Formats: sequence, structure tokens, C-alpha cells
Amino acid sequence: MKASDLESILSVSAPALDPQGGRAVVSVTRPSLAADAVVGQLWSVPLDGAGPERLTRGFRDTNPQFAPDGQLLAFLRAAPGKPAQLHVVSAGGGEPVAVTDAALGVSEFAWSADATRLAFVARVPEQGRYGTVEGRDAGAEDPRTFTSLRYRQNGLGYFRDRRSQLFVVDSPDVTAEPHIEPVPDASGEAPASDAPVAPARQLTFDDADYSNPQFTPDGSAIAVLAARHPERDDDLRSNVWTVPVDGGDLTAVLGWPHTLSIAKARFADDGTLFLLAQEVGESGRDFVARNVSLYVVDDGSARVMTDAETVDLGEPGSDIVACADGGVLVQNRTRGTVQLVEVHRGGALRTLTQGESSVTGAASADGVTVVSYTDPYTAGDVAIVSRGIWRQITDFGAALRRVGVVAPREHVIAGRDGYPVHGWSLVPESAERVPVVLMIHGGPFAAYPAAFFDEAQVLVAAGYGVVMCNPRGSAGYGQQHGRAIRQAMGTVDEADVLDFLDGVLAAESRFDADRVGIMGGSYGGYLTAWITTNEHRFAAAIVERGFLDPDAFVGTSDIGDFFGDEYCGTDPELVASQSPQAHVAGVATPTLVLHSEQDYRCPLGQAERYYAALVRNGVDAQLTVFPGENHELSRSGRPRHRVQRFEVILDWWAQYLPTPENNA
Repeated sequence: MKASDLESILSVSAPALDPQGGRAVVSVTRPSLAADAVVGQLWSVPLDGAGPERLTRGFRDTNPQFAPDGQLLAFLRAAPGKPAQLHVVSAGGGEPVAVTDAALGVSEFAWSADATRLAFVARVPEQGRYGTVEGRDAGAEDPRTFTSLRYRQNGLGYFRDRRSQLFVVDSPDVTAEPHIEPVPDASGEAPASDAPVAPARQLTFDDADYSNPQFTPDGSAIAVLAARHPERDDDLRSNVWTVPVDGGDLTAVLGWPHTLSIAKARFADDGTLFLLAQEVGESGRDFVARNVSLYVVDDGSARVMTDAETVDLGEPGSDIVACADGGVLVQNRTRGTVQLVEVHRGGALRTLTQGESSVTGAASADGVTVVSYTDPYTAGDVAIVSRGIWRQITDFGAALRRVGVVAPREHVIAGRDGYPVHGWSLVPESAERVPVVLMIHGGPFAAYPAAFFDEAQVLVAAGYGVVMCNPRGSAGYGQQHGRAIRQAMGTVDEADVLDFLDGVLAAESRFDADRVGIMGGSYGGYLTAWITTNEHRFAAAIVERGFLDPDAFVGTSDIGDFFGDEYCGTDPELVASQSPQAHVAGVATPTLVLHSEQDYRCPLGQAERYYAALVRNGVDAQLTVFPGENHELSRSGRPRHRVQRFEVILDWWAQYLPTPENNA
């Protein structure tokens, strides 16, 4: 695929199964260059394979959830330039009814068991900020005062003056007369107007962010996740809290203290509470390469049900799905894939999927399990999983295949110390020898997938061989693999990516070992910058949104108060021994430094100081900064910026590694 083919990437949400049977509903979204935004609608997917049909026609409709009785379907709808609001529509179709008009939009919601209420989470702006006073822009707002190191978040900005709070609202009557706004008569007065949106009741009000709302099985309370303990600004722990539906004090579900950072909490039909959580130690901060495990709550304590060393349930977006037999479905991140796993109450595990597919969501009811997934040929499709058989029932990936997709080739390369390094190569269709780009993923506790990856596809279409692997430090290969670089960054991880590169260059006869470039983002930007301080074999490098200066990370990054301490340590000499900025004098490789103006994860200053040092040292360097974008530019930035980013990257490679398809 080319950069301009970005609109062919159709992503599919986790499926919602219709309780009345016969179909699932998913949200299908794509980048739109015309709208310069992500757009999408809900689609109805018959389970008999008859083919999906578009169900809604909003600008961006996402997160479908059926009411438990199957009569209604709730979802989030965002209009152009507006935040998402909760809507409800008859399951049989019709015009959706807006349920909320939250100033900053709704992020999550859940149905009550009797379908009469919905719980939702929305950020509540402090009066005088974020448009609460018409005509008063951000530059005219009052000053902010902080007493904590945590006050800003990538992709959001300041958050302590707009906390996520819990609300409850009655389900609307979707058959009622639609609201009509009255107009003035001759006297100039208009009749009283009925509110078009049912009033929601706010249930939480304190200085904490609430998430993951769900009703308790008896419907009397709503469970949410939050960090409310006194040390919450210094550690990563959290708890499950229940809030009475009619208002009242919050009750902690887990006894305190405990050592868990909780990502998800879900009730089974019998009231059993399951958690996805990671152990963060007595300090509450020891997060490095800690696998997320499944826990069950019993009398205020959490009992682990999966092996934290070998099972990793921490893929972003992972959830817990209750099964009819009392077990639960979870998503295990393993060797560049995400597999669906059934965990029985006794702790037995059964893997339900296999191969190169990565499960992105699941739903199960009446013995039917439906999944959304990606694989090398699709960015999102739907399948039924039954008795180990995988039956695809949509083909949203057809658009990608029409523009051209190259399947990755799997490799396992023995490193210099004998350690096996797993990864892939992508080979252009050209018969000539081709230059090669070594790509390094972010994280570090993340992984390159076997499934479709747009960045690799754009490079291979431009005539480049692509090499990418999951070195020590990556996720999906056990905790020992991930924790190998804790306070030792730029050691075995550097050796792994270079050894993997050499192994693939030897294995792929059409790869030109004399024409190789290196690039990476976030941690990948770190390792790219680190490698080029001492390795001068590369024709050019691209350092994107990099973690480049651990010293300057504290006080500038939204995770600066703990990330560097845990990954690089606190001893100044130890930190400096892992810092690309401290060793930048060794760089001679021409380097493109790519960054986003509003990146609060790896702040712009990381790039600016590194770029300035390169220039002052006489290195051929370029700094490109994208306005209005954050750390997620390559994944969820404005579509036009994403295309421009690809163009900047290809222009750089055309200068130093030209191909017939990509040259100056």
C-alpha cells in the first residue's frame, strides 16, 4: 500500500452479540482524508455469513452495546469537531436518540441488567475552563497550581481540572414523540421547552478519575475503577469501588493495601468479579514488563488465575468476557499475536485460536463466540470461533488487498549469546536487490505483530526490504524476556536487533547488506539514537518521538515521575550510561528527527535538544515537527498529517537510500 491508501485501513471494534440471536454489531472506522478525521458507523453482521449491512449513518459511531433484553442498542456518536455523546436506538433500527450532552463528551458506558438505566463516565470541566464561559479562550483562563508531579496526560493535556466522573441516566423511550424546540409567538416569548436530553445524575465528585463503569448484578450499585488512596500521585495502584445508584459513599472492593494496578473489572452472571491487573510490588511502581494476569475477587482479596510469567493479558483494549459455563475469555499476547484463551474457574486454560491472527475483541452468548481480529491481510474483520474452527464472516480487509499487501516472513535468529530473537521480514516484489530498513518498535514492553502493519507495508511498497523483531524488553515472550533491560537499556536489546538484522540479511538473498537504514519511534526512537552513537554502518536514521534524555524526562513527561526511574534507575552514572543524549557526540549517521508538538509522553524538548546537539556536532540532520499532534500521531493522528508523515519519511529514505519506486 502507498501512503495515500490510508483510507483503505478499516478497523473493527469488539463485537456486540444480539441477545435475540442471529447477529453481531461492530463499529467499522477508517481515516478519511476528505474529513481529515476518523469516520465510521455501526454495521450489523449476520452470523450465518450473509454479509454485513450498515446500521447507522453518523459521522463517527463507535462502541456498540446491546441492552441485556436485546430491545435497544447503545453507542457513542461524535459529530465533526464535537466530543462523543451516548445515543440509544431501537435494536430493529430507526433514528438514534441522544442521551447525553456532556460538555467534554462521554468515554465509557454500561447498561443495567433490567435495561432501564445507563451508567457512563464523562470529564467534568472546572467552571471557567474548557469552554464553560462563552468567548473565554484557554489563554484567558486563570492560572493553574499543582502540588503533584502528575497533572498532564498525553492526548489530553491538563486533567486535574477536568476529572472523569461517574453518572447514571434513565434509558430513553425511543418510541416517544421527538423533541421540537418551540419558537416565540407575537409577544416574543416561547412556550416552555421540554429538555431534549434526560437529566443525568452525577455520582462521584472527588479529585480522582473514574473508569470502567458497570452495574453490580443486583443493580443497586455501579462498580468503577479509580485510584483514591493518599499515595495515588506517587504509585500506580488502583482499586474497584462500588457507588450506590441512588448516591452515597463509595465502598472499596479490595482490601487495602494491595499491590495491583487494575486495568479491567467485570462481573460474571453469578456475581463473581474478575480483574485484569498487574503486580506492581510493594513500592507500587515496579511496572517494568509486568504481565497482566486474570484475578478473581473473593472476600476482599484477589486470587491470581493465570501464570504471570508465561501469560500476558495486557494487550491494549483487552477485556474479560463471561462464558455460559462459568469461565471467562481473555486475550493472551504471545509471540507477535494475540490469542483468545478460555480460563475455567478452576484455573485451567484452553487456547481457542492460533496462527498469525490477533484477536482484538470478543463476545460470547448461548455457546456462540464471535471475535474481531487482524491478520496479515486485514486491519479488522469478524469471525466465529467454535471447537477450534475459525469461520470468517466479514471481509472488510478486501480494500487493503486491492491496494496491495505483502505477507511477512517469520524468522528466529540466534544472537551472539545464543538467545533466540523472533521477528519478520517483508520483501518487495521487485526482482532486484533492495535496500533495507531496520524498524524498532516502541514500548519497550510492546511488540511488532505478525498481523497487518501499515508502516511496514508503505515501506515495502516503496521498494524497501523491511526487518523488524521483538528483542529482549518486548512483550509476549514472558516476563524474564521483558525485564531483561530493566536498568540496562541499550544492552541486550541493542545486540538482539543488530543480530537479528544480520541473520535476516544472510537469509534474504535480495536484501542489500551494504544499503541499510534504521528507524524507530518512542522506545524505538531511543534505541535507534542509542545504536547510532556507536554503530556507523547505517546510511541514515530516523528518530521519532524518542525517549532520548532520561534526565530531562522528569518534570516534562506525563510519565516522567516513574518511567525513567524504573527503566534506567536513579543513580546519575547509571542513567547517563543509558542516555542517548549523553552519548550524542558519537553519532555520525545522517538523522531525521520526527516529533509532534503536543507530545506529552516524550516531550518535544527531547527531540529539540537531541537535534540541536547533532547540528552542533556537524551531523547532517533534519527536524520535522507536526503541529496539533501528540505521541499517537502515527496511529491516530489527523489522516492528512499521517500521510504527510509517510511522505517526510519516504523523502528522507529517497535521499539516502533511493529505490526505483522512491527517489529524489
